[in-house]
Amino acid sequence: MQIRSLILSLLFPLLAAAPAAAHEYTAGGIRIGHPWARATVPGQPSGGGFLKLTNTGGDDKLLAIRADVSATVELHTMQMDGDVMRMRQVDGIPVPAGQTVELQPGGYHIMFMHLKAPLQQGSRFPATLVFEKAGEVKVDFKVEAAGARAGGHGAGGMHH
Repeated sequence: MQIRSLILSLLFPLLAAAPAAAHEYTAGGIRIGHPWARATVPGQPSGGGFLKLTNTGGDDKLLAIRADVSATVELHTMQMDGDVMRMRQVDGIPVPAGQTVELQPGGYHIMFMHLKAPLQQGSRFPATLVFEKAGEVKVDFKVEAAGARAGGHGAGGMHH
């Protein structure tokens, strides 16, 4: 009886913590951490998506993302060109072996183009990530505040 109580007392905290880890996914050797998108307003044609890719396997590459919330989904990067921040589409995002790549505001990111409806804060939507070697994995994007700089981690909004 005491062993059973001990086992239950050890397992309960692990089970209680499971929902907190539920927003992490794996494809092959790639761990996908907290996919999130910024909320949009009615009429806004596109929205940004972000996540963290940690590669514990061999070199790989994020090739594409599919999602029904928009007509198309593109991978983008932002770079400074003099005093101007320029966004451009990329054919893929390398995820080198043993490295972590963060898709975040101001760098690599996902663009959900021609949104079918506004992305509402607090909602979620499904998407499929396509990797060159790890294959496809279905994830849920959590929609954070419009000015969020890092999804779900209490970060402040952008200031202009």
